Amino acid sequence: MKLKVLSDNAKQAIEAEFPKYPDKRSVLLAALRIAQEEVGYVSEPAMIDVAELLELTPVQVYDVATFYTLYNLKPVGKYVIQVCKTLSCALVGAGPLIAHLQERLGIQIGGTTSDGLFSLKLVECLASCGSGPMMQINDQYYEYLTPERVDRILEDLKRDGKSNLASGPYKIPMQNSPTGDKS
Repeated sequence: MKLKVLSDNAKQAIEAEFPKYPDKRSVLLAALRIAQEEVGYVSEPAMIDVAELLELTPVQVYDVATFYTLYNLKPVGKYVIQVCKTLSCALVGAGPLIAHLQERLGIQIGGTTSDGLFSLKLVECLASCGSGPMMQINDQYYEYLTPERVDRILEDLKRDGKSNLASGPYKIPMQNSPTGDKS
């Protein structure tokens, strides 16, 4: 089968997920993640490729891709800033922080800076309720944010491609692991 945009490597990565699940349909979230990593976002042609691989209709893939905020349906910046807007973060200053980010970056929610460096999104709970306001940039968490900390994070990312203010990537604790690590 000739795919529209996904490479043979992406196809193989998706097919490698098949044994982990009871049926092909169950691979959909993983397949969308792989497609996004390959293309940079979940494009319509990528959704069609995923549908063909999983023997689904494109509409079934679209329904799932549009439900979850972790999938980008249009091109995004190098750094995707996701700010938690839920009650816990809102009570400790997420609103003013969001306004600061919009002003500092010169974009609105859902926008990308003209240099393609930053995209700004609002998301529901990022499971860090005790350390808000917080945001996730790509896979890194940044907690206990103030406008000054946000400015430093943005400058660090522009200059160095990373910031030592990151509190680490989010990890789902695994059962039976004394440290909670995935390993």
